[in-house]
Amino acid sequence: MSISIQTNYASMVAQENLSTNNTFQTKTIEALTSGYRINNSGDDPAGLAIANKFRSSVAELTQGVINGNSGVSTLQIVDGGLNNISMMLDRLKTLATESASTTFSGDRNNINVEYQQLVGDITRQATNIGLNSGGTYNVANSVYIGGGNTTASSQVQIDLSGTLNAVDSNSLGLSNTAVNGGGTELTGNAVRLDAPGATFLTAANHTESFAFNLIANGAATNFTATVTGAAGGLTETQVLSQLNGQLNQYGINAQVGSDGQLQFAGSTPFTVSTSLANATTDKIATAAATATNLGTYNVAGADNFAGGLAIGGDTGETLTFQNGQQTATVALTGTETLGGAIAAINAKTAALGVYAVADAAGTGISFQSAANFTVSTTAAGDVFAAAGGQTVNTPSSAASTTGNALAAITAINTALSQLGNVQARVGAGENKLQYAIDLANSQITNFSSSEAQLRDADVAAEAANLTKAQVLQQASVAAMAQANAAPQAVLKLLQ
Repeated sequence: MSISIQTNYASMVAQENLSTNNTFQTKTIEALTSGYRINNSGDDPAGLAIANKFRSSVAELTQGVINGNSGVSTLQIVDGGLNNISMMLDRLKTLATESASTTFSGDRNNINVEYQQLVGDITRQATNIGLNSGGTYNVANSVYIGGGNTTASSQVQIDLSGTLNAVDSNSLGLSNTAVNGGGTELTGNAVRLDAPGATFLTAANHTESFAFNLIANGAATNFTATVTGAAGGLTETQVLSQLNGQLNQYGINAQVGSDGQLQFAGSTPFTVSTSLANATTDKIATAAATATNLGTYNVAGADNFAGGLAIGGDTGETLTFQNGQQTATVALTGTETLGGAIAAINAKTAALGVYAVADAAGTGISFQSAANFTVSTTAAGDVFAAAGGQTVNTPSSAASTTGNALAAITAINTALSQLGNVQARVGAGENKLQYAIDLANSQITNFSSSEAQLRDADVAAEAANLTKAQVLQQASVAAMAQANAAPQAVLKLLQ
């Protein structure tokens, strides 16, 4: 090996190793002082990318837990309001039940004052908790928790949208109810409906129709509500459910009175008659049954009046209507058609607010008014006796005093059922959120642990590395000193 004073190879190697040892010692000190194994991208590019994803997920889930807890708190507030509305419905039912008894001797109007105040307060409280129709929370709510592969899987859906999830008085079907009288009773029932377990219309192809004539502001509306039988029969509850599903849109409710009779109640005057499409012994009411509501008097019959109206054994008939201090007299000759009789009557009674209309079948005349009135005749026989024995029917006194209360009980039962369904959905939403929060907390723990495995420094290992780096540095300095001194030996050759 040649000896050179131009190039000190040993010193250069020592310098290189000293630099390497200095870098090693610097990184070791950096890891120990920061607590991280990865302090910059160059330390572990792939590991840093994965660790950053874990850290981002932890940040997302941490906020998601806050969102979830806020959602639970909101639903608990809603739940508290629903519980309060439930207690108010209990009070409404107490008032309606009190008024529905025919033995009640107090003033139903006083009961109705408290009833109406509670109905109004239900809407106020529903609005406060955001579950009035179109309210803040009467929508499809979503709470973003995170932790999923898609947006949909990262959200908790709590659907409280639509009328069925609104709990204001109108949505619960209570806004038009009252407990101070009204109602109509369907007489002549072939089967009483006072036994909830009893069955009716036990053949699937048997139907019974109820023809209604509703009048408001002088305009008549005819419609039919139909009950369709089932092979196993229908219970009282099922009969009422079918009827009310069709009648509620007209402001009419079907219910069963304390005497076991099927009753209808509504705030607008109407008449109702029933007929069977298929004969059966298990029918609800007889085909001849007719009914009127408070303030309505019905002339019902089975014959077609197109050929003229016969009036008992007389050659003429005079009808006298009285409404308060006003009186109207209508003279019929017995030769009028149905339309002619209606026109003649209305010409005289319009000033009293009394209207004559044809029934749904076109075979009878109904006298309707929003106010009470009386009608009397001069004929010895029935009004249209010769044409089929039609009679003027007055409202049932029991129905007139308890009909609205009975209708209110039916409406309250429906409202309680709807409210219970909403409470169930809110409770299920609370549970869903709590489960989502628990999962998010578990994911936060696991993601944090996974990030730590990649990013955090092993302190014990780094401490050992620091000792190693210090020894190597000292050795490098000592060796470089020796390497720098080696060329001086060449000078001895020049002496």
